[in-house]
Order: sequence, then structure tokens, then C-alpha cells
Amino acid sequence: MKHYYSDHFTIGENGHICMDGVDLVTVAQDFGTPAYVMSESQIRENCRAFTEAMKRNFGERYKVAYASKALCAKFMYPILASEGVHADVVSGGELYTALQAGFNPKHLHFHGNNKTYKELVMAVDCGIGSVIIDAFEEVDLLETICASKGVHQRVLFRVKPGVHADTHEFISTGQNDSKFGFGIEDGEAMRLAKYILQHEHLDFAGIHCHIGSQVFSVDGFARAAKIMFDFFCKMEQELNITMDEMIIGGGFGIRYMPEDEPGTFGEKLDAMGKVMREESARLGREIPEIVIEPGRSMVGAAGCTLYTVGSVRDIKDARSYVSVDGGLPDNPRFALYQAKYDAVVANRADAPRDKLQTIAGRCCESGDLVARDLTFQTAKAGDILCVFATGAYNYSMASNYNRVPRAPIVLISDGKAREVVRRETYEDLVRNDLI
Repeated sequence: MKHYYSDHFTIGENGHICMDGVDLVTVAQDFGTPAYVMSESQIRENCRAFTEAMKRNFGERYKVAYASKALCAKFMYPILASEGVHADVVSGGELYTALQAGFNPKHLHFHGNNKTYKELVMAVDCGIGSVIIDAFEEVDLLETICASKGVHQRVLFRVKPGVHADTHEFISTGQNDSKFGFGIEDGEAMRLAKYILQHEHLDFAGIHCHIGSQVFSVDGFARAAKIMFDFFCKMEQELNITMDEMIIGGGFGIRYMPEDEPGTFGEKLDAMGKVMREESARLGREIPEIVIEPGRSMVGAAGCTLYTVGSVRDIKDARSYVSVDGGLPDNPRFALYQAKYDAVVANRADAPRDKLQTIAGRCCESGDLVARDLTFQTAKAGDILCVFATGAYNYSMASNYNRVPRAPIVLISDGKAREVVRRETYEDLVRNDLI
């Protein structure tokens, strides 16, 4: 019996939920809870799906670059490298993680709206593939660093295409009112391009945009592609330059709930490809190398989180609260923007979904919920809960709130489960404390 999230989730003969044939109740027993569990085969399938769609639309002039902020841990980078996928990073910590995993720095690009001096030095020193500029001040900072070292740095800059993505305001980034990027209509983007060209050690290679995250609409991606390509050609003509790369970002939505209809990656990439081919013919300019940056869509549905139920509280004329041994520290997304998740009782996944329940976390916060008003199997103390689609922005946003150690990551690979990020200990919590 297959679960609707992907073929990687099945229900075994014993009624337990499985990932790639591995019993997740056994995983909970072996590694403890809470625990993040990831499917390596689904990550690889997603890498290949993006690669195939990009090749179909852009021939050999493309890159798929994984957005590290979705899930940054060393185990990810050998998988990406073996699938021919590049990556982006948004901090010194993400850069350090990728380098420690042996990832080729030439296959990395560095994002962020306020990179520090130390982070830029680190990026230049490692020979990073490109830096995506997001401030006039960053131009001067990067030029100073490169001049002092006698090196050149390949750079792009972030553009606001003015496309408002149909998503939560906290993860919508392509509109004019955004802390990221430079506007086209107000002339700021062109002004920044001219400013970069005045700096000897910066090699101006192209532009970047990202309209937002968890976007279902095909139209938003197509509109952004047209705006970006038109502006790309306008800059080349007006500034008498030639650029070679355009990054269209990511933001491809995934299914969190049964009613979600995110469509396929290919549909969105085909829409972008069609627009760019039309603009290429109209403007008489070949399509440059196109880069996409999938993050959530690469790992989100490939992960789940396992919890143990500690207590159940039925409040008359209110809610039934199912309390678990995790919550806000391992998944802050409900508290941030009321994110929705689906779940099953992992040890009775074949039983009917018969009760409306709210999954409550263990922290001293009323807003510490994992899922509110969700119908699933009647839970009781000792049950193992499996919450789906937690592979993105859960581990990467985890905290030690209430001094709770971070959960481990367990990778399912070739029919076996292995820990790829160990569970934190109380010793880890006090390691940097000074008395």
C-alpha cells in the first residue's frame, strides 16, 4: 500500500510506515526520537528530475544548484557531487560545511544580503565559483579583498523582477518591497551594474533572481524568466558588455497536505524554457547559461520526523492535544508562519484516520505546535508519530530552545538506516559556556 507523498513511503504487512522498505518504527527504536529521517534515493531522484528537465529546455547550458539553506549537513554534498549538482551557500557556516565535505568550491556560489568581511575573505580564499552581490557596500568590500590578494572574483548581482509570488509574505522575495536585490523599474539594478563595472577585480558575469518559496503557480516563474531575460539583454546592449549566466532561483513548491497541488518541477521549467526561447528569437540573443536553485523541492518530501507520544489531553469543547517529545526546537515552521503538516501513527499506519487532533510540542510556549486540527489515527502514549515532508527547513532551522538537544538525521540508503548527524548531548549544550 503506497502513501500519497511518494513511492518511497509504504505501509508494511505489520501496519508500520516504511521509508524505502525500512520500518520507521524500528528506526525510532534504534536511534531514538525525535529524529529526522531522509531518503537518499528520493534525493537522488529529485536531482535527476531537475537535471533532465533543465537539459530538455536548455541543452548543455545549465546548472542545477542545490540551495543549502534548506538542509545543510556534510552528508548532502557527496550526494550532490555524484549527481553533477552544484550548490549555493548563504553564510560562512554553510560554506565551511560544504568545503569540509570535500565539495568543489568552483561549484558553489555565495548568496546573502549582508555578507561579512570574514565570510567574503573565506569565499575568495577558497576560490568560490561566484559571489552574488546584494549591496553597493559589498562591491567595495569585495574589491578591497580581491585587490589586496591580487585576484579576480566572478560576480553576479540579485535583481528584483517585481513578481509577487503566491505564497506566505515571509517567503515571498521577488516583489519590489523586499530586503533582497535591486529593482529594475526604479533604475537601481542598472546603477549597480555600472558600479560593478568600475571595479577592476570584479568580473561581472550575470544576474540572479528568486521570486519566493513554496510557489505552486507556473505563471510566476514564466513572468520572472521573461523579465530577467529582457533585462539581461538590455544591460548587455546599453553597457556594451557580454554576460554568460542567469540564475532564476528556486522556490518550487512541494506537497505538505493531501489537498496541495504543486504540479511538477518539469512544468515550471518547461514554462521558463518556452518563454526564454521566444525572447531569444525576438531579441536575437542566444539563451545564456541558466541556473536554478532548488532547495525545499530537492529534500523536503524526502524527509520525515519521528516522535514519541508522551500524553494525550482531550479538552471538552476545545481540542485533543497529542504531546510529543519534540516540537519547536526541531520544527519552528508552525510558530513562524503556521505551516501545515500531515502525520500518521507510524505503528498503526494502516488504521483509519478517525480523530481530529493537534500535535503539541514539549516547549513552554502555547504556540509550540507541529500540526493543528489534523485528522489521523487516534494516538495514545507510547505511539510513534511520523510527520511527513520535514526534510527542508526543519534541521536547518532547529534550535536549542528550552535547552533541548538537537535531533539526529538518519539516512535511509540501500535498504539500511545510518546516522549521518548524531544527536546532540547535554555536554554539547554547555560546550561553549564559560563560568
